Amino acid sequence: MSMARDHSVQLGALETRGRLRRLIAREGRDFASNDYLALAGDPIIAQAVADAIARGVPVGSGGSRLLRGNAVEHESLEAKAAVFFGSEAALFFSTGFAANNAIFASLPQKGDLILADELIHASVHDGLRMSRAEHMLVRHNDVGAFEAAIRTWRGSGGKGRAWIAFEALYSMDGDMAPVADFTKLAEAEDVWLVIDEAHATGVYGPQGKGLATALEGQDNVISLHTCGKGLGVEGALICCPSVIKEYLINRARPFIFSTAPSPLMAVAVSAALDRIADGDDLRSRLLALRTHADREICDRFGLPPSSSQIIPVILGEDKRTMQVAGALQAAGFDVRGIRPPTVPRGTARLRISLTLNIDESDISALANAMTEALQSAS
Repeated sequence: MSMARDHSVQLGALETRGRLRRLIAREGRDFASNDYLALAGDPIIAQAVADAIARGVPVGSGGSRLLRGNAVEHESLEAKAAVFFGSEAALFFSTGFAANNAIFASLPQKGDLILADELIHASVHDGLRMSRAEHMLVRHNDVGAFEAAIRTWRGSGGKGRAWIAFEALYSMDGDMAPVADFTKLAEAEDVWLVIDEAHATGVYGPQGKGLATALEGQDNVISLHTCGKGLGVEGALICCPSVIKEYLINRARPFIFSTAPSPLMAVAVSAALDRIADGDDLRSRLLALRTHADREICDRFGLPPSSSQIIPVILGEDKRTMQVAGALQAAGFDVRGIRPPTVPRGTARLRISLTLNIDESDISALANAMTEALQSAS
């Protein structure tokens, strides 16, 4: 069988199971993006980029950061981010995926143990596969299971360092990690914490600094703040001790061998940090949308009250989920169906994302459309 035919058969099998992915142009009212504070089209950020272009900042970096790609804009952003988030240092990556790969493939050493929440981002899973350390997935948000795994490992002779990795806010379930409990465990067991703030940055914490902001600057804490969600732009910032930054610069292949992000994007991220610092009004508006969605969506469809701006509507069966999502899209609502392997088998869902790109009337209209779509698909 030729490679093309083999791939065609595999794609056909995905379609039969309701799991074939297709690119869909953005259209309709936004209930799908991670642009929670509607900063992707923010005129203040756009003006900062326009001003940078006017003074001659180039579009392209021209190379990796270790060649000629290191621009003053990158270094200025990193210094600003470290002060803003409260860490000793920060390192700018082109994507959160690359940053997570860099952390887990580079920092834990042979003989170490990495314990990652079972629902953590796919980028962490890929980093774990490249790591020299032993790793295992642990039951979601179960701090006791993490503690038991550490003690079992040490009881069986584990002598290295233990690492715990979790998301502050989970992208598909919309629930938050028990950060305080993980902190206590890290203190008791001499553990490093790697906290992915991707979906919390900009939205939670004082000035949008995230759900684990009180831990920033500790010598056993690494945090990841992605810039393409609540900040509305692109890239990712690893906030960490200075020695960790220097180690990543010297050892992290996704950093060493990637063309540096555009200096203009560093300017945009810097402006976005200013926007979230003064963004209490934005966060208040988003909270009001959550309250409205609790009444219009969660109460109506028998869901628990929302924990965050992400509301999962679990339908279970892949094809039905995509049928309902398609009906909502046809009705003018950009709601996407999420299927395995992105989520566990049997938990296909509509992922409703609340952003400042919509208002309360849009939420009410979506609820009405969901009622009709669910009835038609049952």
